[in-house]
Amino acid sequence: MMRTRTVARVRCLSRLFATVLVPCAIGCRAGDAPDAPDATFLVEDSAGVEIVESARPVEGSRVGWRIGPEPAVTIGVRDGDEPYMLYLPSSSFRFPDGRIVVANRGTEEVRVFDRFGTHLTTLGGEGGGPGEFGSLMDVAPWPGDSIVAWDSRDHGISVFDSGGDYGRTFFLQSGADHPRNGPKPVAARLDGTVLSVDELRYGAHGMDPAGPVTADSARVEIWDGAGERLADLGNQPGEEVSLVTHPRGGGAEYVADAYSGEFVVAAWGDLVVAGPNKPYEIRAFRGDGRLARIVRLEHEPRSPAEADQRIYVDRVTGVGNIEPRTGPPIPEAVLDLRRQFFESVPLAEHFPAFSTILADDTGHLWVREYDYPQEEGSAPIWTVFDPNGRVLGYVETPAGLQIQQIGEDYILGHTEDELGVEYVQVWPLERAGG
Repeated sequence: MMRTRTVARVRCLSRLFATVLVPCAIGCRAGDAPDAPDATFLVEDSAGVEIVESARPVEGSRVGWRIGPEPAVTIGVRDGDEPYMLYLPSSSFRFPDGRIVVANRGTEEVRVFDRFGTHLTTLGGEGGGPGEFGSLMDVAPWPGDSIVAWDSRDHGISVFDSGGDYGRTFFLQSGADHPRNGPKPVAARLDGTVLSVDELRYGAHGMDPAGPVTADSARVEIWDGAGERLADLGNQPGEEVSLVTHPRGGGAEYVADAYSGEFVVAAWGDLVVAGPNKPYEIRAFRGDGRLARIVRLEHEPRSPAEADQRIYVDRVTGVGNIEPRTGPPIPEAVLDLRRQFFESVPLAEHFPAFSTILADDTGHLWVREYDYPQEEGSAPIWTVFDPNGRVLGYVETPAGLQIQQIGEDYILGHTEDELGVEYVQVWPLERAGG
């Protein structure tokens, strides 16, 4: 495991990384980034990989960017016309002309609104025909002001033109006997390529308890608009897992440790970010699959405590859920066995170093700070890096807003009210001093 190192104000690297580094001939200052801290280091190794290390910004500080004080556009109503009643909006984005596209998973529809939030048209719908969805997952912009939307059931990727007309559906040609057994699309890029993740679960022996206890891993690949593979980023480490025995002789299975690291993928300009969210190391790859940049931020690992384990067990067993359960109640004996099982799941050695990663439309990288279970409820804090990977500082975003896109002068996300009614909102963003 990599040890965390405090970055001094002026020094060069004093140890070798996993790859052989050239001497610290590049200046140990941020140079042309006036808002970046002096203690940022740029190092290029013999393979041409740029390594950027930054000191952690001062606790409680904020970049001079401002969000708020209220949303400029809100889509969603408690009661009203059908297009405005959102149900499980999984993702959304805004075109440069202001149109807002929402994947409404609850109805298997892609809904399009104008810049003021007025409904324009609805695409797709539930079914197995052209342009229909069995389990709508996400939407994304596509070249020519087109829209792509993919289905989590068969992983088909459907393309709709700028006028909303269905064009075609393509699949990632993995060689699997069925698309659902192969790589899963997770993001589309503006250059007309698709990122996929193919999960490799728990080592070569799968769920076989006789097999080795290994970390979960994932393979990330880049595909063109015809479903042909362009690049393979290789196997990337994922969750930490352990073999857990079911109570009362119910066998055993591999389960992710409580507060295990997770795998994150994001498009960052012409680069692709892929890797686990611990330690605080962001790895960015070129379009041909070669590693291009490693971004590291000073981070002190924090270990879960006994109280965190209780919170974990409550979550996975459904304690405290506000939504009523449909159907017959689960017998108490079954609930008790389930709780005993998850109480046996080991705690990860450390919490994840960060949570979500998003790249904004100007090339800045936004990394959401991890929400520790005993400290949740406050407004999310994001660490912002410039397009070269040098840290700028912290930005606070509205509480309860799950951000899905960050533009030059806006953020777009999903939220819900105290009754569970869901909304898509656009908030103004002012990049003062940046």
